[in-house]
Amino acid sequence: MKIRTCQQHLIARDEQFKCEFCDIKFTQSYDLKAHLRTHTEERPYKCSLCQKAFTQKKHLNSHIRTHTGEKPYTCNLCQKEFARRKGDLNSHIRTHTGEKPYKCNLCYKAFARKYLMASHIRTHSGEKPNTCSLCQKAFASKSYLNSHIRIHTGEKPYKCNLCYKAYAMKSQLNLHIRTHTGDKPYLCDCCHLPRRLF
Repeated sequence: MKIRTCQQHLIARDEQFKCEFCDIKFTQSYDLKAHLRTHTEERPYKCSLCQKAFTQKKHLNSHIRTHTGEKPYTCNLCQKEFARRKGDLNSHIRTHTGEKPYKCNLCYKAFARKYLMASHIRTHSGEKPNTCSLCQKAFASKSYLNSHIRIHTGEKPYKCNLCYKAYAMKSQLNLHIRTHTGDKPYLCDCCHLPRRLF
């Protein structure tokens, strides 16, 4: 009987599950199956509440929390709660640590979140892959497109807790909140006194 070394065994397993599209290798067949959906765009896991579809069951389970409001992951530093550990909590922790692990290889600007870096890279390439189906205007990021669509729908999901004014964009709400708090975080370039943005 021939006995394999650990290294030979791992190499043999790696070669069993190789992606036919991009040559990435997996040790488990289910990992390959999930990966193949990134190429085929198959999304077999559908939300019964909004019909949004996902490539993996764990992504669907995470999404369902947006409907239920469940937030099982808590920041140990400030007790803020999150629906997703990987996407939300881990990124939030970087607001405490200041860590920015995602770096642009063109200008070396750094980001705390991967999607922010991907969106930033499009400022170099000029690529705008997200197009409004109503007016055909194109945007570099999906979040900009979603904000733009609210112009058409009139939706204003960001509400002030103090006076209940509503806004289409979170940045507009943040500016408005300063009218209540008096916060003036920007200094004038000439006199270095606080100035208003609007």
